[in-house]
Amino acid sequence: MLLIEIVSAQPLDGYVVRLEFSDGVTGDVDLSHLAGRGVFKLWDQYENFKKVSIVDGRRLAWSDAIDLDADSLYLRLTGKAPEDIFPFLKEYTSYA
Repeated sequence: MLLIEIVSAQPLDGYVVRLEFSDGVTGDVDLSHLAGRGVFKLWDQYENFKKVSIVDGRRLAWSDAIDLDADSLYLRLTGKAPEDIFPFLKEYTSYA
């Protein structure tokens, strides 16, 4: 399975990040629902939000306190289900 990586991340106003992934998918992800909550209080100073970095192509990070996984961001951006990018998940049947 080929992992989708983040190739660029640009912070925008309103706690939005413009992302580009290795498969060519690009778009804006709104993270405003996280701002001010728990570890995301770091973003109360908006300059901290603008200091986003990409770590190993697989996560966005803000200092050592916050990181977000590439897969969850990709799913949020595309509206796809986990089974769409991880086909092996379709093999498991849930009995719960």
